[in-house]
Amino acid sequence: MSQPDTAVTGPASSDSPARRRWDATDLGLIAVFAALVAGAALVPGISANVFGVPITFQTLAVMLTGLMLGPSRGFAAVGLYTLLGLAGLPIFSQGRSGLGILAGPSAGYIIAFPLAAALVGWLATVIIRRTSKARALWFFLAATVTSITLVHTLGVLGMAVNSKATLGEAFLADLVFYPGDIIKNTAAAAIAVALHRAFPDLLVRRVKRIGA
Repeated sequence: MSQPDTAVTGPASSDSPARRRWDATDLGLIAVFAALVAGAALVPGISANVFGVPITFQTLAVMLTGLMLGPSRGFAAVGLYTLLGLAGLPIFSQGRSGLGILAGPSAGYIIAFPLAAALVGWLATVIIRRTSKARALWFFLAATVTSITLVHTLGVLGMAVNSKATLGEAFLADLVFYPGDIIKNTAAAAIAVALHRAFPDLLVRRVKRIGA
């Protein structure tokens, strides 16, 4: 790849072997998707288990953010949302905010959100580079793997530590979220495919230009 194609600013990022400097569009997308995650949290959740952790649309927004923006921008967007909530803005589910959330049963899920956006974003770039067939299915699988390995794992640990429950009790309490996750991951994958077709510059052309 020739030098004019990419502005190399330092070590390689998770978006590409040759790191691009973020421009105003990237920063705007990070802000928009951070707002999307916050908006998803404002939809009233349903307390689904004995620990009071609600079912919300946040995981859909987190997965969609990663699938649309890739790993580094996805992490930045969800990380921005998380930091603003911890700083005191009432943008966590049920209008909660502040560092006290880290002592509650939802702590593991909240910590997992930026990491999940990064992982599913990285998997999305791999899928985009390698195939254009059945992309919705691959996106769904990427989101599901991310949900299980990060969101649910850290969620179970958070419930166990902060509620003084056993890992078994926390695991059983977490199982209630799986059916909803399948629906939300399906929706995130379908929306991501449609948006990538409509706006390929968001990630598809970026990945093919920088990462191929």
